[in-house]
Amino acid sequence: MVGVATVCSIVVNGVLLKKGIPMDSKFGGILQVRRGIPLRFTELIHYSGSPLDPSEVFIRGNMTTVGETVRKGEGTVLANFREIPAVCRSAAESVISTLCGAGFDGVLKIGKPGESVCEVPVNMNKVGVVLVGGLNPVARVREAGIEVENHAMSNFMEYGALKTFEDCCHAYKKQKIERLRDVSNKRCGGTPPRIC
Repeated sequence: MVGVATVCSIVVNGVLLKKGIPMDSKFGGILQVRRGIPLRFTELIHYSGSPLDPSEVFIRGNMTTVGETVRKGEGTVLANFREIPAVCRSAAESVISTLCGAGFDGVLKIGKPGESVCEVPVNMNKVGVVLVGGLNPVARVREAGIEVENHAMSNFMEYGALKTFEDCCHAYKKQKIERLRDVSNKRCGGTPPRIC
């Protein structure tokens, strides 16, 4: 069994709130992407309408095509819909820009006051915000036919303690090579293996 930790989109809520910008979490959903651009939500579950995290429901229902979306720029991914007060839009953009600079680029789209975003209506004097779902990597694993067990929003950890997927793969490959060398040294009397 392998454990994977991902960053939940609720982090954006917390960062904005700390800067005095309230964010109302409305829906979790399936976002259709076309040519690499968020197009529309095809499915939505209101957070107050489900005891489960909507992303977990969509993963269990095999409703995503994360891998295809990454490869071709076309498909469906997990996303979340939030609203902020319209008067906070420019301040929120500034905070989100800082988040992007720190490597957290989970905000897909920020709307205009009172205008629908990705075909979701927005309340008066509010701005719609679309965030990428934190469980998309888990959804991709499920797409590959591997059983997964989700624990959405179940733990806290320092952001700096997380490693990128690429770093984890590199470390895994390095460990594998070291194990091969150890086995080879024992079997071959110290002759190092040839690894391509």
